[in-house]
Amino acid sequence: MKRNKIALAGTALFAIGALALAGCASGGNGNDDGGSTAGDANADAIITTNGSEPENPLIPTNTNEVGGGKILDEIFAGLIYYDAEGKPVNDMAEEITTEDPQNLTVKIKEGMTFTDGEEVTADNFIKAWNEGAKLSNAHYSSYFFEDIEGFSYETDSELTGLKQVDDYTFTIALNKPASDFALRLGYSAYYPLPDVAFEDMEAFGQNPIGNGPYMIDGEDAWQHDVQIDLVRNDDYEGGRQAKNGGLTIKFYATQEAAYADLLSNEVDVIDAIPTNSLAVFTDEIGDRAVNQPSAVFQSFTIGQSLPHFSGEEGQLRRQALSMAINREEITETIFSGSRTPASDFTSPVIDGWSDSVPGSEVLDYDPEKAKELWAEADAIAPWDGEFKIAYNADGGHDAWVDAVSNSIKNTLGIDASGDPYPTFQDLRTKVNDRTVTTAFRSGWQADYPGLYNFLGPLYATGAGSNDGDYSNPEFDSMIEEGISNPDADAQIEDFTKAQEILFQDLPAIPLWYSNVTGGFSENVDNVTFGWNSVPLYYEITKAGE
Repeated sequence: MKRNKIALAGTALFAIGALALAGCASGGNGNDDGGSTAGDANADAIITTNGSEPENPLIPTNTNEVGGGKILDEIFAGLIYYDAEGKPVNDMAEEITTEDPQNLTVKIKEGMTFTDGEEVTADNFIKAWNEGAKLSNAHYSSYFFEDIEGFSYETDSELTGLKQVDDYTFTIALNKPASDFALRLGYSAYYPLPDVAFEDMEAFGQNPIGNGPYMIDGEDAWQHDVQIDLVRNDDYEGGRQAKNGGLTIKFYATQEAAYADLLSNEVDVIDAIPTNSLAVFTDEIGDRAVNQPSAVFQSFTIGQSLPHFSGEEGQLRRQALSMAINREEITETIFSGSRTPASDFTSPVIDGWSDSVPGSEVLDYDPEKAKELWAEADAIAPWDGEFKIAYNADGGHDAWVDAVSNSIKNTLGIDASGDPYPTFQDLRTKVNDRTVTTAFRSGWQADYPGLYNFLGPLYATGAGSNDGDYSNPEFDSMIEEGISNPDADAQIEDFTKAQEILFQDLPAIPLWYSNVTGGFSENVDNVTFGWNSVPLYYEITKAGE
């Protein structure tokens, strides 16, 4: 049996093909020299950035939103991490060996520790993954373990596919081939947990103990709805050793407030520019402005249970709505070209992306066809009421939601408008509880650089981020075939066929791909934005005095 490895330097993964991802802004890849920076000028300075109040306690397997994920990725270290271009680099792993697409062996480095002094061993991974996969825990990211033997959606069960060989080695047996499983292992759901976490998981989530480049700065470091304070973890020996003294993530109520602070040098780096400043931000901050492709996809979801949106009627209405949206005009007028109209359900920075998936013409702006489809749906059941798109008002979405709603309203002659919720957490609570009664803003920032990550987690039956409760056995079968196929080209063909089904059903309406638009202050240097739109905080340094 051929054996393939993720080498220490981070080579390409088996059967997945070369990772062709977007280049990034200035700065290195974090692997140049490592070592402590305690003796360098300004090395103990704190870097400030923007963020949002996490939806839940900071437990890796129960965090699937950007606000919490940003924090977890700084205070924990997994088996691998992704460099600026999205390439995998070993972190806690000494070596990951793939015997075949269904069996892996993981050897972790000896001597790595959590910030409470406990050594990181194989058992810390096995216990953490079992905790996340346990049905009764109902963790949002439990589906990341569904390919491991023993996983169950019906009862509490042990992940029998995880076997400890010794203190630093464990094996992973999958219940079906998953040819990108090794690539997934940099995502936060696969982080290890220290033993203390299992004494009181809820309390642990308020003051987590990790093993990453940063650590929580004391019990009161998380000031809810205000900010969280992190400091450098000098015991971390992986490839992301911090070149600064810490990171303060401020929870801004609006993007406008964060941008105002950037202009006055009151915050060091932000990864979102408010819509009303997109046309001028490059002029206002010059070469400190960032505008580059990233693995972010924007859409809105229409739940399967909403009146008028099921069966043949629903399929016609979804297609009509999609063709009623002038994406070209909105991305240019509202976003000043910092968005690209979507042509599929994934991202152009991911290997295998295509702008010619059959059925994608439903994304073309075609008012006459949209009216025709809407009339066909009315013949089945006349439309009544109004069409609303729920969104979080703290995320800078009001302008585009209004533009999309107006495009629908003017084309179809129906009452369409936005439905704002004060915060991201308010909206997600309604979505997760299935109490939202309208369409709602959705989208995806990639967990790992693979096509499957944009498809399986969002649209497979019962998947953890399938917020619209979409289910199509034909789609499920196609993505299962794709992820089981060790041949990269054949895998892409299967995923393309799966997207053809999505274009027929439109469980979500694709809108556009997002560039990361951000910037940094005059106070910092060495700022790099990664493939997934997040700055590499550990590389940032304060500018010399």
